[in-house]
Amino acid sequence: MSKNPVFQGSCTAIVTPFDEKGIDYSRLQKNLEMQYEGGTAAIVVCGTTGENATLGQDEHNELVRFTVNACREKMKVIVGIGGNNTSAALKKAENARAVGADAVLMVTPYYNKTSQKGLIEHFSYVADRVDIPMILYNVPSRTGIGISAETYQALSKHPNINGVKEASGDFSLIAKTRSLCGDELNLWSGNDDNTVPMMALGALGVISVASNLVPAVVSKLCKLCLEQDYAAATELYCKYASLFSTLFIETNPMPVKAAMHLLDLDSGVLRLPLTQISEGHLDTLRGVMRELNLV
Repeated sequence: MSKNPVFQGSCTAIVTPFDEKGIDYSRLQKNLEMQYEGGTAAIVVCGTTGENATLGQDEHNELVRFTVNACREKMKVIVGIGGNNTSAALKKAENARAVGADAVLMVTPYYNKTSQKGLIEHFSYVADRVDIPMILYNVPSRTGIGISAETYQALSKHPNINGVKEASGDFSLIAKTRSLCGDELNLWSGNDDNTVPMMALGALGVISVASNLVPAVVSKLCKLCLEQDYAAATELYCKYASLFSTLFIETNPMPVKAAMHLLDLDSGVLRLPLTQISEGHLDTLRGVMRELNLV
């Protein structure tokens, strides 16, 4: 059974522009408009890059509502609902469905470190109860637990589980998943530096951090891959490879918020425990951006 993908192309994991009072919605509106003008197909709100772990429930709900309304008929909106509390994830999914979001993004539960059986039950519990497409999120470097290809195969049978954001960097896992699941589980890259090889393996795009800065570049990169023009895609990728890697010189989203400040795209403050990147890393980031004529 082939599942209609939530999106194809570039999806921006949007930063949340915090100020001392809360969320700067005027700045968020401008950032979303820039994404639309850059050809972005979808927005992930309340994701890792959006500092979801620091959001209160009321903030989360309002941020989702605002983003859905701002993107309506322009870009798809995917809501980060993940956490290590399954019932809390369900409530976030219910809110996303109620305000008209297009999908939810649900990460593996961190700290608890459940079993593969527990992962199946965790994701299925939410997917059984809310009629909205779910994208799984596999990022074991952050959560301490990864999804196996066999678990992907089991979850792919669920009609509400649309696909996966794969950020493990494990291409053997990705290839095996494609072999076991085929078109029953759509695949998206979860790392900018994996976009081209993952799309060569059948991924339909990327959920990107770099597109906060260069949405048109990431959109074009995905378009070239979808058109099977991997020679041109590789050339474009190689041009921006240093930016893709340097945006992870410290923990995301610390570098991308620093880069946005360098571009006069005010991204607001970071919430603790995240802090500003070091002066040395800021100099490195600035140098890479100068080489690309971004600053």
